Parts: sequence; C-alpha cells; structure tokens
Amino acid sequence: MSTLRFFRDNLPWLAAGVLLTFMSGPGQTFFISIFAGHIRDEFGLTHGQWGTIYTLGTGASAILMVWAGGLTDMFRVRALGAVVLVLTASACLFMASVQAAWLLPFVIFALRFTGQGMTSHLAVVAMSRWFIATRGRALSIATLGFTIGEATLPVTFVMLMVFFDWRLLWVLAAGIAVAAIPVLLLLLRQERTPQSFAQSDSTLGMQGRHWTRNQAIQHFLFWFMVPAMLGPAAFNTAFFFHQVHYADIKGLAHIELVSLFPIYTGLSVISMIIGGALLDRLGTGRLMPFTQIPIILGFLCYSVAPGLGFTLLGLMFMAMTTGAMMTVPNAFWAEFYGTRHIGSVKAMLAAVMVFGSAIGPGITGLGIDAGLGIETQFLIIASYFLFTTLMMIIGVGRARALLAPPA
Repeated sequence: MSTLRFFRDNLPWLAAGVLLTFMSGPGQTFFISIFAGHIRDEFGLTHGQWGTIYTLGTGASAILMVWAGGLTDMFRVRALGAVVLVLTASACLFMASVQAAWLLPFVIFALRFTGQGMTSHLAVVAMSRWFIATRGRALSIATLGFTIGEATLPVTFVMLMVFFDWRLLWVLAAGIAVAAIPVLLLLLRQERTPQSFAQSDSTLGMQGRHWTRNQAIQHFLFWFMVPAMLGPAAFNTAFFFHQVHYADIKGLAHIELVSLFPIYTGLSVISMIIGGALLDRLGTGRLMPFTQIPIILGFLCYSVAPGLGFTLLGLMFMAMTTGAMMTVPNAFWAEFYGTRHIGSVKAMLAAVMVFGSAIGPGITGLGIDAGLGIETQFLIIASYFLFTTLMMIIGVGRARALLAPPA
C-alpha cells in the first residue's frame, strides 16, 4: 500500500493520533521550561529547588502511570481521550492560578500525568494496536503531533510572553485542550475496536505468545532495555529544562536558542519517518540497538559548544535519536511482547520514561547548584548513552532468537 493511499484510507485514526500527541504539549518539558525563569523568579527558587520540584511532581506521575496506563486495554480511546483532555485543561488552569511554592509539585504532577503521560500513551498504544503490517508508518504519522508542538509552541508562547502575563498564557493552553475534545470525538466517531474486545488482529511476540505485564518485567530483555528508555527521557528533558541556563553560559539570547528548535523538530520528523519506514521492512530488532548513537555525539557537541553553531550541530544529532525513539521503541514492544496486553506493558515503559524525565532535571539542577557545570554533566551523559547502546546490542541480540520467523 502506498503511503498516500494508506494516509487517505486511515485519515481519521491517524489524525486522532496526531491530535493526542500534539495535546501532550502542555505537559512536555519543552513547553513548561519556557516559563522556568518566571516561575523561579516569582517563587524565589534556585535551579536545584525548581529541578527538585519538577522531579517530585513528575516522579509521582510515573507511579500513577503504572496503573492508569493499563486503562487503554479496557476503554476506547474516544472516551478515555476526552477525559484526559479535560484533566489536561484543568492542570493548565491550576498552573495559571497557583500562588504558593508548596503547590508547585502538585501542579507539575497534574501537567506531566495528563499531558506528557496519558495523552502520549493513548496515542502510541492506539497506533500499536490498530495497525500491524503498517505499524511503523502509523506511529510515524501519529507522532508528528509531538514535533508540531515542539516546533510551534515554544516559539509562539515565548513571543506571546512579550505581550501577555505568563499566567494568562496557561489559560490559553487550557482553552486549546478544551477545543481539542470535540475534534477528537468527531475523528473517532467510528473508532476501531480495541484489542480487549476483538482479538482477531492481535500479533504474537517472542516464543509465539502474548506477554502480560508481569511476564514482561520478569524477562531479561525488559531490563536490558530500561536504561535506554530512561536515558532520552531524562537527558533530553534536562537539556530543554535548563535551556535558559544553557543559553546564559553560552552567551546566547534565549530567543536565539529557541529559534533553533524548529530545525531540531524538522530533522526529528525526517528521522521519525525514515525510522518508521525502515522498521516496517527490517523489523525493530535490527534498528533498536543503534538508535542512541547520534545522541552521544549530540551531548558531546553541547559540552564543547562555543556558540550557536555547535549547539545547532548538537541539536541535529539529538534530533536523529529523538525521531527514531518516537517510532522504533513503540513498535519494538508490540513486536517482541505481542499486542494483546500492549497497553499494560507500555504503561510500565511509559512510567520508566516519565520517571526518567523526572530525575533528569532534578539531578542536573542539583549538579549545577553543587558547582558541577552543565558542560561537564553533558560529557557524563554522553558516556551514559554509550552504555545504553551496548546494553541494547547485547539484550536485543539475545532476544531476536526468540521471535517466531515471519510467515
């Protein structure tokens, strides 16, 4: 099936995926971080204190994701998505009205759970379940919402911040979430049937069976993959979380740094599309172990960057990994563990990634406060991604032998 025909025949479901991933924006670090300076100034917070608050709120959302993520195995995306968007709007209003620093962890929890956690999880689980032979293409198209949000929301809201109070912009974000609800309901008025109601389209994983969540976490592959799932969430988040600080130490205006993000996003899209096309042809087992090699180079560039040029180069390398990680891992879990319980299995991985995005800003923020410069930290992060790559090469290499040969 050609990509154009595939897109035309599946437009409502793919568009619903794009909408959900876009609406994860208010809970994503690339959005929250543009308000970091205002929040720290208003509540008198250091980098470490703000990072700790972010860690607490995001960590709590990761714990809840372990349970809530499994709801995608029981409820249709149409119903669950509308509820999550209502909660996203409420979380935005909470941020707009917060008056005490002690409430900030609860605000971050609400934003991260509803935005970064559940809307993203709903989209990728739906694509993994609804599509089989074209899963890679479906995930590539649906996750365009992430990149559209990443390209447009920071620049738009930084510009609006010149004219409007930062709290009013969170009210605007709430309004966008509310407006997305009728669009989602319209797109999914004839929703595809969830796997929990119709098993005919299910695909088997390793050893020719469907793996439950408990079985998956007792299998060696899961633990070989956990560091790789944790890393990008932790340290991509840390980079964007400390973007204001990074711009300061590099002698850049914040708007100069933000202006590079659309380039990063465009390259992420290209990498995502290429990754989606390749995984449909080659399978995720051959691609997954090498997805994090570019980000090693990216963080090396950030560490030595004397100015805008090396920062752009670092963003280009990071974009390659970011794009691949939007599609390849989501298809990977369906291919290796089957689709019948994919919502519950993916919930565990979503929790790992949310936990990663919790500890990344906290660890790096405390490091800054303790005198460990962000450039030195980026060298350590590059070494971490070398470790995750070796872990995946070993783990996936062993697990591929357990996959049934193609029919």
